[in-house]
Amino acid sequence: MKIILATAIKAINNSAEFTYNDEDINTINWINGTQPIAKELILAKVAELQAEYEANQYQRDRANEYPSIVDQLDDLYHNGYDGWKATIQAIKNKYPKETN
Repeated sequence: MKIILATAIKAINNSAEFTYNDEDINTINWINGTQPIAKELILAKVAELQAEYEANQYQRDRANEYPSIVDQLDDLYHNGYDGWKATIQAIKNKYPKETN
């Protein structure tokens, strides 16, 4: 996923009102009295949010592989806490959280 300008602008000022075209920062039009945000700040926020998104890929990978809640409850019933935990831990091991 590519972080878009609107996401970065709203992360800086959630009440900002603006328009723009084709992800072109040079076409931003601040409306309804919104104080303009410097292009450099917007681009820095885009980079920050993009890095955060990419660093959390493991979360999306895990979510795609975790069994449904119904299957997890069934696993708990049939295999107990330790069996359920082993299933979840295998997925966590497959997609480890990267530490810096």
